[in-house]
Amino acid sequence: MQIQADALQAMRNYFKSGATMTYAFRKKQLLALRSTVLKYQDAISEALYADLKKSEEESFATETGLFLTEVNFAIKNLRRWMQPKYVSSNLLNLPSSNRIYRDPLGVVLIIAPWNYPFQLLMIPLVGALAGGNCAIVKPSELAPATASIVERILNETFSATYVKTTLGDGAIIVPALITNFRFDHIFYTGSIDVGRSIYQMAAADLVPVTLELGGKSPAIIEEDANLPVAARRIALGKFLNAGQTCVAPDYLLLHQNVKDQFMNLLKKAITEFYTDDPSSSNDFCKIINKHRHDKLVSFLSQGKIVYGGAYNRETLYMAPTLMEEVSMETSLMKEEIFGPILPLFSFNTREEAFSVVSRNANPLAFYLFTNNNEAEKEWISRLRFGGGCVNNAVWQVANHHLPFGGVG
Repeated sequence: MQIQADALQAMRNYFKSGATMTYAFRKKQLLALRSTVLKYQDAISEALYADLKKSEEESFATETGLFLTEVNFAIKNLRRWMQPKYVSSNLLNLPSSNRIYRDPLGVVLIIAPWNYPFQLLMIPLVGALAGGNCAIVKPSELAPATASIVERILNETFSATYVKTTLGDGAIIVPALITNFRFDHIFYTGSIDVGRSIYQMAAADLVPVTLELGGKSPAIIEEDANLPVAARRIALGKFLNAGQTCVAPDYLLLHQNVKDQFMNLLKKAITEFYTDDPSSSNDFCKIINKHRHDKLVSFLSQGKIVYGGAYNRETLYMAPTLMEEVSMETSLMKEEIFGPILPLFSFNTREEAFSVVSRNANPLAFYLFTNNNEAEKEWISRLRFGGGCVNNAVWQVANHHLPFGGVG
């Protein structure tokens, strides 16, 4: 349902009234949001299963648990964040004192994706409310069950002049919102193409935008890596949510001397996590819809399948799949995969590996498996990337003390 102009203006008027400015108000809203989410935790889990076949454990670990960590962190630090920051003066301004005040932005728009449809909407909302803003939130229509429970939670918790949900086709609703109302900030998580179009629309009114976009995130297995540990952590990081994770390893670079051993360990780890038949596993998710499924199936012809490759369009299933002999000129290696397909490459020298990674510059995430401190320093100093891990994959995003985002 598209939000009408008078409803947007009512939000603007509510913000201008100053109602959101005080510490007491903001803390009360964050506490209320946490309380309602806890009340509907089972319903959230059921919605995530309906949309993505996420297990209850995966739903908590990657969705509601991350939200609860974020909201608790905001509640704990809110008073300190709101206090003016005193800074030094200089000779010209002595004996005056100097402060930096952090003001709310106003009415903000949060546009969420479908792959983590709960936390990638609710975590930005926590920041918006902690900052004293009003918010329009747009859940993904591709995860309708989650969008419905999010709407229920927010309608039950907040007044419509403070936080409001809009449902429906994002390709229609988002342009209509941006072109008919000047938001004070837009926060979008999703694809590069859509992010570019939102940026262009926002530029017309000089609206500041935060874009969290994907990319091709490499994982490097050096010769001295702990291979059993690396195999398990790559298997989990890649095939969590059936590979539909923006920070998942997108391709794997293996030192030639350990390639065969690592591949055997990786296959073993996949079987241990998801059984011999992942289609029947309660721990393996489904692809979001047939359009995405068809796109992933098209990748399977672009190299040699060495493990997995099974799929079922009707059940939106695609097996964890390993591929070799993939050309760098294929769409598999030019586009973000966003599914359970992992291309494998080997290297003999570090320069060979650098040359592969440099073809897709500035990845959102980077993963390195090595026990060599000098190798670690060299990789980190030579590459520009958003976030990452050494000897792990994906779980850097669970640390709320670390910033999240890509280069630019």
